[in-house]
Amino acid sequence: RLRPMSEAGGASPAPVSASGWSRSWGTSGNLARVRRMSFADHDPDVGEVLLTADDIQKRIVEIGAELTAAYEGRIPLLVCVLKGSYVFVADLARAIDLPVELDFIAVSSYGSSTRTSGVVRLVKDLDSDIAGRDVILIEDIVDSGLTLRYLRRNLEARNPASLTVCTLIARASADIESLDVGYVGFTIADEDWLVGYGLDVGQRYRNLGYLAKYVKPDS
Repeated sequence: RLRPMSEAGGASPAPVSASGWSRSWGTSGNLARVRRMSFADHDPDVGEVLLTADDIQKRIVEIGAELTAAYEGRIPLLVCVLKGSYVFVADLARAIDLPVELDFIAVSSYGSSTRTSGVVRLVKDLDSDIAGRDVILIEDIVDSGLTLRYLRRNLEARNPASLTVCTLIARASADIESLDVGYVGFTIADEDWLVGYGLDVGQRYRNLGYLAKYVKPDS
């Protein structure tokens, strides 16, 4: 609940939204939006904001409604691909109006660089037996499809009742149809490397509430 002033007469703390904006009462009594400062504001490697937190949340609500309708009467298992999808799956799970379960899997093909090694290795396996389960694989980004193909083969071998893929981001060149991606949040240009909202470079920037371009030091 927002209060113009605290009972002690001082200004009450301004609630901060996931978008990095806070709400505060101006001297005229009107509710104003004030942007919160971020460590990324002065980071030369963080460029243009492509998707604000509001953009992301609005799309997640839409995907959540679609999944709620598609899985009515069932209890889907959301499999989060670590680490990039952890923020997405937390918000998406709350946008699905069904009892859902979560599990986590981790693979690696990038390491700490921005170039894939071309080799996918399993870092953390699921804790759950997914045989007979309705599985929704939650990805942060689909580009070449290397990781996704590996994961699909791996999970399908465990005999789930169904397996679909939901990704927050897909690159324009990604073959969504052949990769059988059921749900896509946003499509971005191939040349854009994004950070924020779970996506990182060298494990940094995951905690930004929005998605911004990463400006490579040599660019």
